[in-house]
Amino acid sequence: MPGRNATHIPDQSGRSAVVTGANSGIGYVTARELARHGAAVVLACRSAARGRAAVIRLRGEVPAAHVEFMPLDLADLASVREFAAEYGRRHASLDLLINNAGVMALPYGRTADGFETQFGVNHLGHFALTGLLLPRLRAAAPGARIVNVSSGFHVLGRIDPDDAGLAGDGLAGPGAERGYRRWIAYGRSKTANLLFTHELSRRFTAAGSPITAVAAHPGYASSNLHSGASKLEGPSLNSRVAAFGNAVLAQPTSSGARPTLYAATAPGIRPDAFIGPRFGWRGAPARSWRAGWTLDDRTGELLWAASEELTGVSYAALPR
Repeated sequence: MPGRNATHIPDQSGRSAVVTGANSGIGYVTARELARHGAAVVLACRSAARGRAAVIRLRGEVPAAHVEFMPLDLADLASVREFAAEYGRRHASLDLLINNAGVMALPYGRTADGFETQFGVNHLGHFALTGLLLPRLRAAAPGARIVNVSSGFHVLGRIDPDDAGLAGDGLAGPGAERGYRRWIAYGRSKTANLLFTHELSRRFTAAGSPITAVAAHPGYASSNLHSGASKLEGPSLNSRVAAFGNAVLAQPTSSGARPTLYAATAPGIRPDAFIGPRFGWRGAPARSWRAGWTLDDRTGELLWAASEELTGVSYAALPR
């Protein structure tokens, strides 16, 4: 794959996009550059104040932008359902779904529906959102794409296909916080993003669907995720190292967004591709290495079944 930056994005005029977590960081840059190249973009954000402020900021940077804010809290499946229903009332189709929002290395907590927060937000919320928006993606096909933003940190946590919960370690059960390791939980949620992409791609292919599902990761980019995780560490050596890395080593968010933009807009992207910086943590977009367990069909199928059961969102029209 050739090196690319935002100026190489093909014309997106006439196309529509939803970007989750678009009020700041990589999500904001992704939304801005899609809008700059002609797409009509929905900024799907948890905070109404930050979402509306992002729309104002974006219109200031791109005066001709067609953008709007819609509230979405991925930690609450009722909010996910409300977002999908409202999007359906406002828009007939959807060309690009960028599942970008996420949380990183949080202390143990639960979503409104009782799921461990990182698994619930990073995977289950986006799994439900994608399924509920699938009719609008079908209406836009061919050419519709789903981009799931994962992380190189997926190597920290795999999903055991023999674990009945598949969220791992009983993370939603009584007393689960006692065995909770937040970085392992984060890695597991990012592995789930890749397994979801793999299984979704397999099912699209089996159904003869022209929709493409791919994954991306930003490498080491300065973002709210990294700064938030550093603050959680407290005044420790780890937090000081993380702060130094963010200040000196991390690439800016404009560079961190490039793999997502490439995955969303480059011609000829293969289903189930994983796009990241060429050198792993920084560089032009290229195919990225991924752990072998993120390509395991059996684990993908089991995670899919568990995700449908946990969220109540069925992809019944897609074959197994």
